[in-house]
Amino acid sequence: MLQLTDVHRSFGAVQAVRGVTFAIPTGATFGLLGPNGAGKTTTMRMILNILVPDRGTITWNGARIDGALRRRFGYLPEERGIYGKLKVREQMAYFGKLHGLREPLLGKRIDEWMERLEIAQYGNRPCAELSKGNQQKVQVACASMHEPEFLILDEPFSGLDPVNAEVLLGALRHLQSKGSTLVLSSHQMYQIENVCTEFCIIAGGQVRVNGSLGELRAQWPTRTVLVEPSSPMLRSVLDRIPNATARPHENGTLAYDVPRTFDVPQLARELVAAGDLTRLERMEPSLSDIYLRAIGEPV
Repeated sequence: MLQLTDVHRSFGAVQAVRGVTFAIPTGATFGLLGPNGAGKTTTMRMILNILVPDRGTITWNGARIDGALRRRFGYLPEERGIYGKLKVREQMAYFGKLHGLREPLLGKRIDEWMERLEIAQYGNRPCAELSKGNQQKVQVACASMHEPEFLILDEPFSGLDPVNAEVLLGALRHLQSKGSTLVLSSHQMYQIENVCTEFCIIAGGQVRVNGSLGELRAQWPTRTVLVEPSSPMLRSVLDRIPNATARPHENGTLAYDVPRTFDVPQLARELVAAGDLTRLERMEPSLSDIYLRAIGEPV
């Protein structure tokens, strides 16, 4: 696994990363989340040995990450990093060789990844002529085609429309099936909520929460119940729930936050007895809700 222990990094007087500790099991898909300036990119660059921690340790399967180990990794930076005058095939061949691929495997991987990311028709076109979304897919292919055992993708969905975002998710599932350990950093919560097995939310250079979505939800103090129709009789039942809080919702629906351990089946019986109940739904907190609460924003 990847293990970070009490990692610190400063740039002059600015403490970008302060005591970050987390572990990523081999084969996991790990969501590294946080607001702009939280320390995510600095953390990723330290993992890849681009930056050196001021204090703390970073190891892969117990070994410090050196140049030889780094070649088995992959990295998609947030910034555009392609050479506009190179044709797509040339670009992919160049990055494949940097990661040790040689013919005939190199050509086979180029073909496979162009097909997987639906960019085969652009193989002989200069990268500068492609749309931003297709340039992003070329970058993903360059970072992934050697099928790294550990791959960091910083804002991988940047520039992708919903259709191409699904294409990328399919490529990530392929890497998962090959046993790659993935780190995704993205502000698109809905796109990574179901693909990641573990999450770490960083703010102010420190870890705020860390765990699987189920573990993070288990720490959430309330659940939201949705009730239809929005009638006075049903509202009166909900208003009697201890420590319940009404929250704004769409017309025709009542929404209340109730304690996590609240007896929803008993509530259903009381609502049925009180009126013409057509809907009762207990909602788990979303990854976005957990994220906002972790970084101190109102939910």
